[in-house]
Amino acid sequence: MKPGDELLFLPLGGSGEIGMNVNLYGCRGKWVMVDLGMTFADQSTPGVELVLPDLSFIEERREDLLGVVLTHGHEDHIGAVPYLAAELGVPLYATPFTAGLLRHKLAEEGLLGEVKVKTIPMQGSFELGPFKFRYLHLCHSIPEGNAVLIDTPYGRVFHTGDWKLDEEPIIGEPSSPELLTSIGDEGVLALVGDSTNVFNTEASGSEGGVRDSLLRLCQGRRGRILVSTFASNVARLDTLGKVANATGRNVVLVGRSLDRMVKNAKETGYLKDFPQPISLEMAEQANPSTLLIIATGCQGEHQAALSRIARREHSHIKLAEGDLVIFSSKSIPGNELSIGMVMNQLAEQNISIITEKTAHVHVSGHPGQPELKSMYGWIRPKVAVPVHGELRHMKAHAELAARCGVEQAVVPTNGAVIRLAPGDAKIIGHEKVGRWVLDGDVIVPNDGMTMVQRRRLSYNGYLSATVVLGKGGRLAADPHIVVQGVPVENELDEFIEDCSDAVRATIDQVGTSNEARLSEQIRIAIRRLARDYTAKRPVAEVHILHVG
Repeated sequence: MKPGDELLFLPLGGSGEIGMNVNLYGCRGKWVMVDLGMTFADQSTPGVELVLPDLSFIEERREDLLGVVLTHGHEDHIGAVPYLAAELGVPLYATPFTAGLLRHKLAEEGLLGEVKVKTIPMQGSFELGPFKFRYLHLCHSIPEGNAVLIDTPYGRVFHTGDWKLDEEPIIGEPSSPELLTSIGDEGVLALVGDSTNVFNTEASGSEGGVRDSLLRLCQGRRGRILVSTFASNVARLDTLGKVANATGRNVVLVGRSLDRMVKNAKETGYLKDFPQPISLEMAEQANPSTLLIIATGCQGEHQAALSRIARREHSHIKLAEGDLVIFSSKSIPGNELSIGMVMNQLAEQNISIITEKTAHVHVSGHPGQPELKSMYGWIRPKVAVPVHGELRHMKAHAELAARCGVEQAVVPTNGAVIRLAPGDAKIIGHEKVGRWVLDGDVIVPNDGMTMVQRRRLSYNGYLSATVVLGKGGRLAADPHIVVQGVPVENELDEFIEDCSDAVRATIDQVGTSNEARLSEQIRIAIRRLARDYTAKRPVAEVHILHVG
């Protein structure tokens, strides 16, 4: 598919899901990509940590791709860059803070010389073929959250990225209603926007309020204070640095991503007054009441710092009764069980816990209904295209846009090709989309052989029979049965004996002249036994060996 005299919008990720944002705009034979994110694995991808978008559509048309424009530095917007950007072969465009994160990521993967990163100043503009881009600052929970204003021959698109309204943002300046209103006055064809918090009837709130609350919670407290938050929330890090200074505590950073984020923030002009962290070795010997520990792992990630501390497996940081852990974050849907596990491990040690449900220790970086209504009042687009949400979020967003007077709304799914202009906006087709996973150091398709087999093993277990045949095709030894992950431990000996009997009976019935048929019939027989015992259908294999 090649865009003609038209303006197309095609999401390859992030529509119908929260995370893995990848969006294409097409016009006059050329494409541009806005964001290149990933998402984290769940129980459906055993053994995997990262899930990446399938970019086959645009990789097959890479000669028509002009560049990748990044709105901000969160993983669901830039996380796939180290794994997929080199294959695209086009420059990346980002404002300074995000560009710094990209360079760190690319350097870690040895790709800094292969992928060109072009730094655009805040509020800066640039052109790519028929597209003119302008960065517009919007508040978010990371420095340099940006909307992108895209001028095309067929109209102007306001692509919000992730955003919120915050009169006291701590890092950066508040969004400018005057500037946004002037953009609306000039005319906007479509607003492509964040749907994450559309069900929230209240605004997201200010980072300044979180600072005041955290200071109150920490003042006069004895024992260690550990705060776990998203490493990318530089405004929260700034807040915690000031809380540490105000309460006479030393800051301790626990987690590589925190070290990297603080370094990048300082290099790009943020966190200028952040206190110098003390080393983990110094923290280990320090008076507990002098420590404010900032740790990764607020989502219960098994290998993150907080989980290891909660399991008492961290080499330097130990917590004790009387210490306090603050989860300065919100649970991402799907992470409730892992977070609950960490909290239970802390509770078992009589460590106090505070979350955003019990105190004002977090505000979201996404707009609630009042903020969405304000944005539509300023921008006044002809078309609303909700993205960055599950289907229920995006449909609710479309309904809100209609109540705000927007003439038309189109709700996409990943792969939907939307013609924004000329004429009414509508879906005109669907293209291939999918998911890849980073499995160790290898990228494989989520629906490919590796992951299908892994799921089967994970859900059903493994069963094998090794048959040794001697002269004349007779059994030369007892069948060897291997059982892994099949729930028969209470009757294991009986199950193995029954499998051995089934192997012998099958040999007597089928004979050994056709080994392929024999192998398959044995496989069916032992798998049927497993089903009768457990109602599970394990992966089953048969190995036939010869001696003599």
